[in-house]
Amino acid sequence: MIMQGPTMANILRMTAIIGSILLISACSERLTDTPSKTRQAHWLISKQFLDLPGWTQDHQGEALSAFLKSCPVLVSRAAPILHFELKEAVDWRTTCAKAAQIDARDKLGSRLFFETWFQPYLVVVNDAKDGLFTGYFEAELRGSRTPDETFKYPLHGVPNDLISVDLGRFDDNLRGRRVVGRVESGHMVPYPSRADIQKGLLANKAKVLAWVDDPIDAFLLHVQGSGRVMLRDGGILRIGYAGNNGHSYVSIGRALVKKGELLAGRAGWVQIRRWLEENSGKTDFLLAANPRYIFFREIANEGPIGAQGVALTPRRSIAVDARYIPLGAPLWLDTAWPGDSDRPLQRLMVAQDTGSAIKGPIRGDFFWGFGKEALKEAGRMKSRGNYFILIPKSTQVAGS
Repeated sequence: MIMQGPTMANILRMTAIIGSILLISACSERLTDTPSKTRQAHWLISKQFLDLPGWTQDHQGEALSAFLKSCPVLVSRAAPILHFELKEAVDWRTTCAKAAQIDARDKLGSRLFFETWFQPYLVVVNDAKDGLFTGYFEAELRGSRTPDETFKYPLHGVPNDLISVDLGRFDDNLRGRRVVGRVESGHMVPYPSRADIQKGLLANKAKVLAWVDDPIDAFLLHVQGSGRVMLRDGGILRIGYAGNNGHSYVSIGRALVKKGELLAGRAGWVQIRRWLEENSGKTDFLLAANPRYIFFREIANEGPIGAQGVALTPRRSIAVDARYIPLGAPLWLDTAWPGDSDRPLQRLMVAQDTGSAIKGPIRGDFFWGFGKEALKEAGRMKSRGNYFILIPKSTQVAGS
């Protein structure tokens, strides 16, 4: 959208003000999130592949196929330097070129590729090596291109009045921060919340990609970020994340626990859906507790698209906090199977996505794919564990 004269000037002035406010208000958060070498002895501890629990039992070729999807993005630009102790940006060109020569169906050959070209490092924070791992999946909904009495819940595209400003373009200290809003009377103001949008405040400002038959499924799609809509004419519409209204994400599960409606530790999606179905008159009220609203776009790829811009691979793609783990990096995951703490879930993953709730150096969201089984596993996954990041051997790491 093109702005003229005074309107753009006002936006820039407002951006500077908002940037200053964000910088001040974010100071305590930055002190928490940004690694400080005075607060921990190590961030990356060099290991051998035999130190990776279950390494020889995995089929690394499945992860190799996922890694190859990331390679075009990785080689197109230098990978960002980690908050960890890398002395230089990672050069993925040689590694990706070698990966392209391996037949991913060759289990032993794939394993030897990673052992030859990568060095594993255990991720440790303040001497603690474990973190939380949850799961997500590709939602499946029933819908139509046109609304009627059955299909009446919209999935919106990006509104034509939504403005997203990269504050890093105005101040390097604000790199990675963004403010979202719209212009009213020459001033930038916050975009409407979910509650406002549910009341119809989008009007004709956003294209409706599809109408679905279940508000709970629609909300779940907002949480998952991508999914497939099974159209009543027999077609399939794949949609992915395109933007949001700039409001913070709030877990409705936590809201229900806080109100005493659900028990802590038993507030997964299965329990939330059951509560919503039993309290249908409170659906809009509860969903509005999460002010963040997601806008979508149509996609034509083989699967849902992650934050790196590549198709996700079921059970091999993982969402991470990209402030700490570079997208495209292989990670050896060591955690437990959902609902069975005695059953190890150990496999090679590729960091290809992010999420608003995925915060911290040791935090992951396991992509299970789509379908009822994926929904079941993702909904109950809340496991403690750790991961090892695989860094090309050509990259110099501080202290190694």
